[in-house]
Amino acid sequence: MRKRPVAWLVLAVGLAGCASGTPSPPASSPPAAPAGPTSTASPPPATADWPTYHGNAQRTGTVAGLPPAGRLFIHWSRRLDGAVYGQPLIIGQTVIAATEANRVYGLSRATGRVLWSVQAAGGRPVPLSEQPCGDLSPLGITSTPVYDPATRLVYVVAETTGGQKVMAGISPGTGQVAMRRVIPAPDGHPAYDQQRGALALAGGRIYVVFGGHFGDCGPYRGSVAAVPATGRGPILTYVIPTVKQAGIWATGGPVVSPRGTIYVSSGNGAAVRPPYDGSDSVIALTPQLRRIGVFAPQRWTEDNSGDLDLGSSSPALLPGGRILQVGKSQFGYLLNAHHLGGVGGQLAEGTVCASFGGPAVSGSVVYVPCDGTGLSAVSVASGRVQVLWRGPGTAGGSPVVGGGAVWVADWNTGILYELNPATGRTQYKVGLGSSLPHFVSPSLSGSLLLIGTLHGVVAVSGA
Repeated sequence: MRKRPVAWLVLAVGLAGCASGTPSPPASSPPAAPAGPTSTASPPPATADWPTYHGNAQRTGTVAGLPPAGRLFIHWSRRLDGAVYGQPLIIGQTVIAATEANRVYGLSRATGRVLWSVQAAGGRPVPLSEQPCGDLSPLGITSTPVYDPATRLVYVVAETTGGQKVMAGISPGTGQVAMRRVIPAPDGHPAYDQQRGALALAGGRIYVVFGGHFGDCGPYRGSVAAVPATGRGPILTYVIPTVKQAGIWATGGPVVSPRGTIYVSSGNGAAVRPPYDGSDSVIALTPQLRRIGVFAPQRWTEDNSGDLDLGSSSPALLPGGRILQVGKSQFGYLLNAHHLGGVGGQLAEGTVCASFGGPAVSGSVVYVPCDGTGLSAVSVASGRVQVLWRGPGTAGGSPVVGGGAVWVADWNTGILYELNPATGRTQYKVGLGSSLPHFVSPSLSGSLLLIGTLHGVVAVSGA
């Protein structure tokens, strides 16, 4: 069974509307309850696109050139028809949000006004009663979409009744659906597959990863599909060579190197004794999805037995061709990205935390999302895995970096933290007025921060 925090079972449905917010006090003062007037200051016209999970194909989550971070206000809040588990995208002045109701919205970046909305797939989202196991109801669009500047389309993958996965390509300007294509299950078991990891774009293909439902039921196997962005042509696939399980489900999805290599992490497999079965791993794939490298801990059999695998968090790709991989076992493994090293082939290892989500990378420091111990800043500058500091213990969301700050959310309390990147000290924090999805991660655009909630999207100014 996948070990991760219990997710919310019932997702609120609401009409579009606005909520008020309040500035966050400095860290030296106790936080005030979210109340008071919404900021009336307009964000500056300068903006920055956020076209994919963590801003780029390498998933660094780090943006240069943003305004300095400061005191925070709720700029706008938009209630939608379901939970927004994926990061909102920003394309020009339009915010793209996809919900578990399988509806995609275009919102005004400045005001949160709904510009358009469209149903992504022909079928309805899957209620919990029709899933083999799980913790999301309904189950619709869970992954972060991706924007392709070549086709000028935003791509989403919607889950519909019967286990069908439908990719839709949508114009961010008009909301028109330009293409739809069913993605056959690479492992042959569509009802047992769940599509949670963010979509990735590389070389004219959209890369889609699959794991299982919460509870690890059924005969699913972790897999990757590469779908032509045009919607035409063959779909390439890779399936992990295990008997079952080894899901590829981390929210950050595939990480694409500047060379075009695709990196994914996999969860626990069914094997608890040799020979090695490809589970509990970091996997390197060519753009055509041929496996060219793999790493697994020497303790992979223990990890599989105890549900302590690497698949809960995405690989952190560092400058100089290195990867830091941290999973559920508390260990962080420093790898050579060009030669992953097989079983036990790490360059170094160290104790970090139990990590769930997507890390952010800034130089030789990786900001690792941790369950129960707070965000951890990990340096690999010396060739060792060294924890520099830990953030607020309850803030277990996936971080991003920009404006001289590290941003991380506490999904239980709905509080957003602005941290000092050198020390981890809380500079400001603000209540978002809503509970948040597990593994939630913000998007950065100019002086705004956009974050999905269990009810819609919130924009914070001052970021």
